[in-house]
Amino acid sequence: MAVGATATKLHLPSAGGRRPSLFHLAAVAVLCTVSYLVGIWHHGGFSASPAGGVASSVSIATTASVSCVSPTPTVLGGGGGGDSSSSSAPLDFAAHHTAEGMEVASGQIHRSYEACAAKYSEYTPCEDVERSLRFPRDRLVYRERHCPSEGERLTCLVPAPKGYRNPFPWPTSRDVAWFANVPHKELTVEKAVQNWIRVDGDKFRFPGGGTMFPHGAGAYIDDIGKIIPLHDGSIRTALDTGCGVASWGAYLLSRNILAMSFAPRDSHEAQVQFALERGVPAMIGVLSSNRLTYPARAFDMAHCSRCLIPWQLYDGLYLAEVDRILRPGGYWILSGPPINWKKHWKGWQRTKEDLNAEQQAIEAVAKSLCWKKITLKEVGDIAIWQKPTNHIHCKASRKVVKSPPFCSNKNPDAAWYDKMEACITPLPEVSDIKEIAGGQLKKWPERLTAVPPRIASGSIEGVTDEMFVEDTKLWQKRVGHYKSVISQFGQKGRYRNLLDMNARFGGFAAALVDDPVWVMNMVPTVGNSTTLGVIYERGLIGSYQDWCEGMSTYPRTYDLIHADSVFTLYKDRCDMDNILLEMDRILRPEGTVIIRDDVDMLVKIKSITDGMRWNSQIVDHEDGPLVREKLLLVVKTYWTLGEEKE
Repeated sequence: MAVGATATKLHLPSAGGRRPSLFHLAAVAVLCTVSYLVGIWHHGGFSASPAGGVASSVSIATTASVSCVSPTPTVLGGGGGGDSSSSSAPLDFAAHHTAEGMEVASGQIHRSYEACAAKYSEYTPCEDVERSLRFPRDRLVYRERHCPSEGERLTCLVPAPKGYRNPFPWPTSRDVAWFANVPHKELTVEKAVQNWIRVDGDKFRFPGGGTMFPHGAGAYIDDIGKIIPLHDGSIRTALDTGCGVASWGAYLLSRNILAMSFAPRDSHEAQVQFALERGVPAMIGVLSSNRLTYPARAFDMAHCSRCLIPWQLYDGLYLAEVDRILRPGGYWILSGPPINWKKHWKGWQRTKEDLNAEQQAIEAVAKSLCWKKITLKEVGDIAIWQKPTNHIHCKASRKVVKSPPFCSNKNPDAAWYDKMEACITPLPEVSDIKEIAGGQLKKWPERLTAVPPRIASGSIEGVTDEMFVEDTKLWQKRVGHYKSVISQFGQKGRYRNLLDMNARFGGFAAALVDDPVWVMNMVPTVGNSTTLGVIYERGLIGSYQDWCEGMSTYPRTYDLIHADSVFTLYKDRCDMDNILLEMDRILRPEGTVIIRDDVDMLVKIKSITDGMRWNSQIVDHEDGPLVREKLLLVVKTYWTLGEEKE
């Protein structure tokens, strides 16, 4: 007989010439299974992660599948301890480089990506100072976003300055920051008499002053509160244009008002960076030619305190943009020149005629937008206007007043490199003069979980009330799972500045509302970007973002980055490496990343991040190991200029 023929036969042991019974076959199968499981257990395949160490607890294949995904790990509440040689030691999410300790973790980390040169420690790719000089200075166009071409991209790791420490925990951080983290003294000299910021040894201190609030931001906000309702929950989201070090936004937080502060990267070096070190929401931005990167009807109030924006010029273009992003009935607050010029004109070193002409021009633009001035006489050098709750009267007035016209056929929410126009963005139609265009918002905090008007009205295609409610519940469950696998997540003071790279309805941020954190909710321009308006209706803040480009923020902005399906969304759109390098740039040393995606995608991501000085492990989905979607948990290692490990 041929050898191949005999190989196909199955030979079973004989038992008196009888075939084995079903019972015998089952017994053999059980014994084999038990033997297999005992073997796995013996080699540590089912062991729980011990406490201590920083090494990954995951064994990952370099192919398209995971050989053994870690079960839900027990992670450290603090650093140190444990057997550093154990392959199953969990990640250490604790911060070590604080006021209490500045030790550098031992052990070398193999990396594929080198550190960038020292000059890039504050690199902002789309607001690069050298690149900006190629663009027109007219209307500050050169200070808008101008991202590098593919050949200009940095492919290195942006270093932290030598001596960098983790920021002070909130609320201490509102008033003090480490000098080594933002080593710039320019503002302490230039703004010395205005009480913005001062150096105190190895720290910066922020007294809470400002150009137009010499008695402090708190007293200034109290003056505003005498005119408009800041304490009843009707005002929740605010925009601060030309924010300085964001003291206005910092002091609004204690009043449950969340401000988005922005300023350009200009001669006032690092003002936005100071705001972020204080734990206050801020972005690099400028009013120039492009729309601000927010949807229409986003903010309950907008503010300018001597922000040096020429509101009266270009046919009122900039005030028309403020009108676009103000919700119906929202407020615009202006202090500084030319308000109350009769009292201050000598100190401002301008003529009475010049200041009077500027104020009259601003008043005329505001009136043409159908705004109502609610402070006929300036109170404490503050003037406030209110946007109408609908456009019934405003449209009727266009029959007499032709300028500015209503904008036509342009998506009011489109704001990613879309140009501003000197026209009025029309509000949604109403049937009654008392009706609020777009629907009335609940007061804070009810508006956080109430179905947003954009969803209730059917404005978001394919999204129902029930879907929103379920999404809110889902993220409460998911954040609970995050806190179970990252013990530091629930620890007060460990995290402050959080970024959600694909926020959808803002469910991640909503689930964290009772924690001492704030979340920047980014809505990718390649997905369903209509949801950013929903985020603002919930009383949260965020911006549009294309993750193929850099974000308009400084390095080391965020303590924790959350990326839900970001890499699946951007698959075949741009290189995964570029997105990960940008995440590394904006993440603080010892910061945390949570990447949620398909397991095959996470394996590819981990193969890159292992060369970026990140410690990481893959853990199971909150619904168990049978779900293909997993979590990649990351801790960025601590390293600074002059302390790179070879």
